[in-house]
Amino acid sequence: MPWQTTGFVGTRLTNVTVTMKNRYLTTSLLLLATTTAITHAGSPTPSPEIATAKEAPWLIPLLDVRARYEFADVDGLDPAHALTIRERVGLKTKAWYGLSALVEGEFTQAIIDDYYGGAPGVDPDDIRNSFINDPENAELNQAYLQYTGFDTTVKVGRQRIIYDNAAFVGNVGWRQNEQTYDAISLQNTSIKGLTLNLAYIDQVNRVFGEDATGIFENAPGDIYLFNASYTGIKGVTLGGYIYDMSFDDGVTKGWDNQTYGVSAKGALAGVTLYGELAYQDEAGPANDKEGLYAHFNATKTLFDTHALMVGIEHLDAGVQTPLATVHAFNGYADATDARRINGTHGGLTDTYVSYMMPIFCGIKWTNVGHIFGDNSISDNFGLGFDSVLSKKFDDHFTAIGKLGYFDSNDKLYKSTTRVSVELDYTF
Repeated sequence: MPWQTTGFVGTRLTNVTVTMKNRYLTTSLLLLATTTAITHAGSPTPSPEIATAKEAPWLIPLLDVRARYEFADVDGLDPAHALTIRERVGLKTKAWYGLSALVEGEFTQAIIDDYYGGAPGVDPDDIRNSFINDPENAELNQAYLQYTGFDTTVKVGRQRIIYDNAAFVGNVGWRQNEQTYDAISLQNTSIKGLTLNLAYIDQVNRVFGEDATGIFENAPGDIYLFNASYTGIKGVTLGGYIYDMSFDDGVTKGWDNQTYGVSAKGALAGVTLYGELAYQDEAGPANDKEGLYAHFNATKTLFDTHALMVGIEHLDAGVQTPLATVHAFNGYADATDARRINGTHGGLTDTYVSYMMPIFCGIKWTNVGHIFGDNSISDNFGLGFDSVLSKKFDDHFTAIGKLGYFDSNDKLYKSTTRVSVELDYTF
């Protein structure tokens, strides 16, 4: 019958079509599996470094926030209270053929402003209050182009520069408004173990911000820096530097100096030893002095987690450190900072003992005692004590509490007490 024939033929055609489709699908799967196997066999998996580089974004956000309460009581001035918040916000580019760029703004607000910001023209400006050098401010903190290649990194623009322990060149990182430099800098590591740093600075952007006037304003000049360190001798680090600082005519002209120094760090019988010696020409506010700088200390680890340090630092009369992170030296009361910067201290010797130990919950506690003398060293003009609690919660949050106390009857210095509590966040 016609309809039966048609049905039979239709059924066979359908079966043939299904069979061909199944064979085609099977063949395709086999080809795909074979191709995949060949591809994986001939192309190794990219290394983690290459994979990370490919995944890195072109723009990387930067965020650094610090909230701090600080109390200051300087003899002869009213006690001061400051609650300040500082934000650094910026962007960094991924390197492209060695080229990259960074731009960063810095903004400081005073929630409690019962203090003197430390310089004429800044806010707050009540000179009857004790000074806390964290005025309200908004400025460009860093903006530079960078090239890295051939064991060399070159930066051009506004940047952070820190050499060694920042005794002569630093960023004053403790203050809310960081000290940065309009500069061209170069670092080279072509010779194994040797790091060479060169920099030319056109302007120093000081911690007092854009609104400060007089000796506290940003300082233009012609500053040449050379710094080298060598670690090619096992267990020893050797250093050397030449700093030629010339500032434009005006109130900072007295900061001119040429400084030549060497340093060494190593271990002997389980004790870490550090020594630094420098000679400064054209020292003092009149640039007609010369003098020596010396710093020696010894550190011993105790009970695996405790550290005891004893040391002495000496500046001859007139020796000045206008670009230093002065807060890191001579006590956290900051009573000697101004005279250390401009060389008007008449000789400054700090004999100190420091002890650091962990206490609980990952908190580290450091206590430091100071005895201060002048050029004769034995002539005691003041005593100091510092106590610091620090806790690092993770890669982003750190908390710090500080006490700095300085007691003196010397006419050059004022007894000072400072207490601060802060929380830092870095992204």
